Order: sequence, then structure tokens, then C-alpha cells
Amino acid sequence: MLHREARVLATCGALLVAAGLAANAQSPAAAPLAFEVASVKLNTSGKRGMGSRILPGGRYSADSVPIYWLISEAYRFPVQSSRLSGVPDSIRSDRYDIEAKADKTAIAASSTASAREAKIMAMLQTLLADRFQLKIHRETKETPVYALVVAKTGLKLQPAKVQDKDCVDMRPENGVLCHEFNGGQGRGLHATAVDMSDLVLFLENWTDRPLVDKTDLKGLFAIETEGWVPFVPRQIAPESNDEGLYDPSRPTLFMVLARLGLKLESQKAPVDHWIVDHVERPSGN
Repeated sequence: MLHREARVLATCGALLVAAGLAANAQSPAAAPLAFEVASVKLNTSGKRGMGSRILPGGRYSADSVPIYWLISEAYRFPVQSSRLSGVPDSIRSDRYDIEAKADKTAIAASSTASAREAKIMAMLQTLLADRFQLKIHRETKETPVYALVVAKTGLKLQPAKVQDKDCVDMRPENGVLCHEFNGGQGRGLHATAVDMSDLVLFLENWTDRPLVDKTDLKGLFAIETEGWVPFVPRQIAPESNDEGLYDPSRPTLFMVLARLGLKLESQKAPVDHWIVDHVERPSGN
């Protein structure tokens, strides 16, 4: 009798598991995050400046940005990166203006800046798929990299005045910009509250190979540095204002980072690369 009851219980359990699996299989997949409204327009002004930003209220704004900028931002790799390939030359130079807004319930008011950005970038991925018919895939390759590590002399970074939990917007009223850099190669690093993933993402725009964070540092830091000379010297046009970049008194990026107690080490590591399989000029609004 005990054996028979065990078999009955086992059979009932198997049926319940199977029913649960069948129910899960029939459940519709969660819809991807998407903006409630979005305007996408071709910019024909011819101006040189470009930029994008996340704004309060779940808004995203891009001004005169090319498609590769939008893709790199949505999938979080450097804009000036060799990790992206497959963008057709026919649309590579096109510039777009985008104004988009999430539903007011999509992002909780208490969300940190990093959580807010992750949701907005997921919505941007959906916009690219819907409006630009973007199809893209990722490949991981063993690649020469620079590993960002703490130097033997010890860390000299200053902690930020806020923690990530305090960053409830990308632009808090106290003037602290969370997870945001200003500056660049010739102007230096200027940030009031960034982490190491922000740093490697920003710096890779000016290095000759990908960067990976191997510092194991947590939390937010304030960073202020001077500019540095380019990794790879280039021809300077007579009318260019870039001559100052090659001033012999200007430091290298290695020297700038050393003053922060950080170091770039040449290594090999698996790195994500993104390949565009298909993309089109966007559909109308």
C-alpha cells in the first residue's frame, strides 16, 4: 500500500510540474520597456555640435547625433569605439534629433540615477528597433586591453560627497552630477560622483584599445585632472586649434591616472563587440 501511495503521489507531483511548465510556456513574454512618446527627426542644420542627455521625468533628449552614437549609448559602450561594426556608410553621417518621454509610472521617483539610466537605455534600444529597424548581435572576443588597476603607490582618489542611493536624479539640486563626466582628452577629467565603470567607459573614447575595470573599487568618487596628449599622434591641419594637445609639457594619460593612484596594464581579456546586422533610416514620427 505504501508503494502504491508513493507512486500516486509521484504521479500527481509530475502532473503538477508539467502543468506549471505548460502554463509558463503559454504565458506571454513581458513587453520590452518603451517610451510612451518619441519624436525622431533628421537634423539638417549642418552644425558641428552634438550631444544627448537624460532629463528629469523619464525624458531622453538627443541633439544632432549619428546612429552609431545612439547605438553605443543604448548598449553602453564608448561612442568613439572600435567595438561597433556593420553601420552602413550610407547612413553613418546622418544626424538625428530625438525627444522621448517614458510613461510617468515607468520609473519610480525614488530610483537611483544608475537605475533610471538603465531603464531609459532599455527604452532607447526598443526605439532603435522600432524606428530604425535595428537588428544587432553581440560577440565576445579575446582582445588586447588595458586593465585599470590600483597602482602600487596606493589609491589617491577622493570619495564623492554623495552615495549612489542619494543620486535620485541625473542632475540633483545640490549640483552634484551623478555618473557623468565633463571634459576629455585635451580638457581633462571632471566629475563629482562617478564610479569605476563610468571611468573606463569614458576613457575608452581616447585609448587605442578597450578598457576593463579590475580595480574592485566600489562607490562614487570625485575626479579632477588636467588634459593629456593623444595616444596616437595625428596630422594637424594648419588651421586647427589642436596644436596644444601636443605640447611637450602636457602629460600622458598614464601620468594623469598615476596621480590618481591608478594604472593601465596591458593584458588580454574577453571583450564584447557589437555587430549591426540591419539598420535603416527611421520611419516618421
